[in-house]
Amino acid sequence: MSGAEVLDVGRDAIWLTLQLCAPILIVGLVVGVAIGLFQALTQIQEATLVYAPKIVAIFVALLLFLPLMGALMSGFMKEIAAKIAGM
Repeated sequence: MSGAEVLDVGRDAIWLTLQLCAPILIVGLVVGVAIGLFQALTQIQEATLVYAPKIVAIFVALLLFLPLMGALMSGFMKEIAAKIAGM
C-alpha cells in the first residue's frame, strides 16, 4: 500500500467520523440554543433545565440516525475490505 492510499483511507475515515457525528451534534446544538433562548426570554436561570431536554433530543436523534450511521460504517468497511482483498 502506497503512502497516497494510506492518506486516502485516513481522509475517508476522518470524513466518515464527521458524517457520523454531525447529526447528533447539530441536534444538541439546536436544542441547547433553543433552551438558552427560552431561559434568556423568561429569565428562568435553572441550571438543570438544559440537561433533560438535551438528553431526550439526543436519544431520539440517535434512534432516528442509527440506520444511516450503520449504513455509512458498513459501506466504509466494505471499501476497506475491498482494498485489503485487492492487495
